[in-house]
Amino acid sequence: MKTIKGPAIFLAQFMGDEAPFNSLDTIAAYMADLGYKGIQIPTWDPRCIDLKTAAESKTYCDEYKGKLADIGVEITELSSHLQGQLVAVHPAYDPMFDGFASPEVRNNPAARTEWAVQQLMWAAKASQNLGLKSHVTFSGALLWPFLYPWPQRPAGLVETGFKELGKRWTPILNAFDEAGVNVGYELHPGEDLHDGITFEMFLEAVGNHPRAGINYDPSHFVLQQLDYLQFIDFYHERIFAYHVKDAEFNPTGKQGVYSGFQGWADRAGRFRSLGDGQVDFSGIFSKLSQYNYDGWAVLEWECCIKSPVQGAAEGAPFIADHIIQVTEKAFDDFAGTGTDEAFNRKVLGL
Repeated sequence: MKTIKGPAIFLAQFMGDEAPFNSLDTIAAYMADLGYKGIQIPTWDPRCIDLKTAAESKTYCDEYKGKLADIGVEITELSSHLQGQLVAVHPAYDPMFDGFASPEVRNNPAARTEWAVQQLMWAAKASQNLGLKSHVTFSGALLWPFLYPWPQRPAGLVETGFKELGKRWTPILNAFDEAGVNVGYELHPGEDLHDGITFEMFLEAVGNHPRAGINYDPSHFVLQQLDYLQFIDFYHERIFAYHVKDAEFNPTGKQGVYSGFQGWADRAGRFRSLGDGQVDFSGIFSKLSQYNYDGWAVLEWECCIKSPVQGAAEGAPFIADHIIQVTEKAFDDFAGTGTDEAFNRKVLGL
């Protein structure tokens, strides 16, 4: 068994216009002071990283890592959630997702997709130059508007959608394979990859690509009412990254999983700061440790009640307290009598 690394934190939800949240140096120092040892980098924010330069320059990456090491943190993974989303977008969402893309490709879905793919290609090479082993992203979605089958879905629609998704992602996964980096898709409502079944369908579409894996986030499974502990039993070999994020689900006689178009604070299912929700993190850390997950435990803070400042301050000790220093010996070793083949045969009466 292996010991999980951490605590770490995803910077995306904390970047802002005021110090210390408006530059990489200052936010990294702020998080280090809170006790975080790693930071996950949102690659769409130029204040955090120049992705193209990182893909092209090992010197840039060495200096980047050195600067962070001097501050007291290291990079856990690069994140391309926003760019990954744009690899596949149903036309119904074009106007809303255009804001994720560079201005020159907006109002041009084909150019936007091409831009997104290039971003992922750079992310693969940048991850390699930074010495990273995993990357986190979204899959995008062509089928999400057809999730609940009314009117009846045309025969073959789902198969066609996943075939296209696989076609778009296979060259990207090949680039990550060449870079020696795994890809962890965050299984998230709104994405075609949002649970175990859809992940399996995607795996089939990309020929069981060895680099296609999961960024495990239990909060999304609580909101779907999925067994997030058994999920680890099923898919632990494909879990390449871990977002430590809490959530709660409190259905009423008026709303359930779909939550009646309510805002986050009024939904039956809602994200919470660590320890304020219903996720069994002791169970998760135990299972991940049992299955030899040795990646990072990365706080993704999202809460509809608590402030991010308080959430970040509470998150580091929460994760640290849940990390299991795995044992290197069996608890009953003291009672061992030593063994060899002859002795074993004697015990069996052979």
